[in-house]
Amino acid sequence: MRKILISTIVLIILSGCAYLGNAHYDDLFGPEQTQERMVPHTTGAGADFLQNVKPVLDTRCVVCHGCYDAPCQLKLSSPEGIDRGLSKELVYDGTRLLATTPSRLLFDATNTQQWREKNFTPVLNERVQSEEANLAGSVLFNSLVLKQSHELPVNEVLDDEFDFSLARSQTCATMGEFDRLASDQPHGGMPYGLPGVSREEFNHLQNWLKGGGKMSHIQPPSKYDQNKIAGWEAFLNQDSLKYQLSARYIYEHWFLAHIYFTSENPQSFFKLVRSSTPPGEEIKLINTRRPYDDPKVSRVYYRFMQERTTILSKTHLPLELNEAKLLRLYEQFIAPDYTVTKMPSYEPKAASNPFKTFEVIPINSKYQFMLDEAELIIMGFIKGPVCRGQIALNVINDHFWVAFADPNKVATPAVGEMLMQHEEALELPAAEESNALPISSWVKYSVREKKYLQAKVELANKMFKGGEHLTTDLLWKGDGHNKNAALTIFRHFDSATVVKGFIGQEPKTTWILDYALFERIHYLLVAGFDVYGNIGHQLVTRLYMDFLRLEGEQNFLALLPEAKRNQIKKQWYRNSPPDLSKFFKNNREFSQPSGINYKTDDPQHELYTLMKEALAPVLSERYNYTEVPKPLNVVSNMPAKAVNLLPQLSFVLVKQKDNSHKGYTIIHHNAHYNISSLLNEDGQRAYDEDTATIVPGFIGDYPAAIWYLNNEQQVNAFAEQLPMMQIEADYGALKSKFGIRRTHPQFWQYSDILHDTAKKYRGIEYGMFDYNRLENR
Repeated sequence: MRKILISTIVLIILSGCAYLGNAHYDDLFGPEQTQERMVPHTTGAGADFLQNVKPVLDTRCVVCHGCYDAPCQLKLSSPEGIDRGLSKELVYDGTRLLATTPSRLLFDATNTQQWREKNFTPVLNERVQSEEANLAGSVLFNSLVLKQSHELPVNEVLDDEFDFSLARSQTCATMGEFDRLASDQPHGGMPYGLPGVSREEFNHLQNWLKGGGKMSHIQPPSKYDQNKIAGWEAFLNQDSLKYQLSARYIYEHWFLAHIYFTSENPQSFFKLVRSSTPPGEEIKLINTRRPYDDPKVSRVYYRFMQERTTILSKTHLPLELNEAKLLRLYEQFIAPDYTVTKMPSYEPKAASNPFKTFEVIPINSKYQFMLDEAELIIMGFIKGPVCRGQIALNVINDHFWVAFADPNKVATPAVGEMLMQHEEALELPAAEESNALPISSWVKYSVREKKYLQAKVELANKMFKGGEHLTTDLLWKGDGHNKNAALTIFRHFDSATVVKGFIGQEPKTTWILDYALFERIHYLLVAGFDVYGNIGHQLVTRLYMDFLRLEGEQNFLALLPEAKRNQIKKQWYRNSPPDLSKFFKNNREFSQPSGINYKTDDPQHELYTLMKEALAPVLSERYNYTEVPKPLNVVSNMPAKAVNLLPQLSFVLVKQKDNSHKGYTIIHHNAHYNISSLLNEDGQRAYDEDTATIVPGFIGDYPAAIWYLNNEQQVNAFAEQLPMMQIEADYGALKSKFGIRRTHPQFWQYSDILHDTAKKYRGIEYGMFDYNRLENR
């Protein structure tokens, strides 16, 4: 009788007609109890998970549920995330007065019960384990069923019932709350606001859940990788204090990287982690908020832990380690003649200040180390936790280039001495840890920044007296081969991208980074930023970044004619707040003339031309506009009124005659009168100056629009109609002709084509895109 009743309940659920409350489940299936779900990948259940279930989760679920900003913190990108389940607490909360407790997988809890004690609720059945109960008691299964029973309108814009904003309220329903969710939000099934999974995919998931949701990790590292890890761990964990300090510095810059040991189709990526156990023993992670926080152990070991989560584009920072890199690190950190007499403190004010902590390591060694992987280091603040949200990113322009000062000219003993003398002035907001009072902290750090800038300008006036070296000779040329020497950063409102090369039209501004500036950006936005921190910590971090941006821009202005510098800067900062104007006025200006003999009234354009010529041997050609079909190049010269209608990122797929596909990215650049107004970005928008760039391949991680062009005729028609848009209705009409809306009945097939095409373009940099910014237009 009981089995018949349970079967009836499951059938009712499958029909989408009824859901049960917690008390009913307790009566039918007993109290909740955590389950052991992990099985070896060699078992039948493990192989089924990896071959049939994980691909569905990756391609249909992880595109929204993959990382910090996943709704309800539900990470379906790893067995640990699936087992952990849901939380009603927000990770990104710019209003909290006190820092919250971190909830990082593997670090902040080590088993299911600990996550339940942190108020995470299950999405898999944790009551009596039977086929019927495993379906009836699974939030994940019921969410899939709800979607199947309430399909979306075909290829239409969804109404206000759907909220796709990043700040939308989150339901995070438990099984006891699911009946109310189904009643209040009948279209709240998963995938949310997208078509349901196919019948075959649904069957794979249903059979897996029916069997208890058994999961397996990907295969363990190969013998090749294990041998490489052994060599690297031996290097990083030698007893010499010189090695220990060097390893600490390396770790604090690489802790976000996805490390691999062969460029030939690597099967595994690894994270460099701190462990309380030495090589040869099981890794025991040291759990701290920041990579430089006190480990509270007598000896830290640096270990390589296999990355077992699905690789996501938005968090993927690939880094190859090989014999050449090992030798390079030895030459940079071990071979130089310096002595380490004691390890520096982990006390917050000291550890958060790299100029104090790593004072003994030669400045040239540290700078060259960062330059070698400059894209990776900058990618840290683009793809690390700080990247989420408009408040975090409205400190940068939508499109700008980045170059670097030559270490032979700016990483000198005189500069090192100046940094040592002013290391207190270089203290960063992270010294306040995760709780800060924004006003008092801001005043303190602004005074210190002013003091440091005065010292820097005084030294620069001596080093570049009369314009000596103040030409493109000042720029690092990538040692003749390193393409990290020239970078482009694109901001996409609340996300961003960094790529090698000077990409797109000549930008409004450019940064030239020196060692101290590069290091501070990293320790401000990557090593020192706590996504779980309070509003004060996040606000002061954002405000301090204003200083660093201004400093990078000032380094670029120094190469322009002295008489033009203020004029150009005023153009960059039109309508800027009085405090910023006062800051400009009260700071001593760099007063040496440029060493470049300018010949026109547009010196910035001349300088860009000279920079491209100087860096030509190392400029990446990956996003060369000449590979874009000629009709689509109209994007780069579209009227601002048409550009205004474009979303931040549009991915264009063009079908070829052999049925393969080529991909392109249209990037909308939001123009601003200035970007120094924290809470009034819309008020500083210069809509008439918006531009767009189109490149071959895929730039960005969060597509807002997907366009599909079947043939050459459609390419021509799309290119002809795109610049003619005037109003939202024009955009909607274009989307109906060529767009893949989130309600398109074959959305997932096109999504698969998009990812397969991206895999060919991105290679080792490939990861799943995130659909949390996909537009509803």
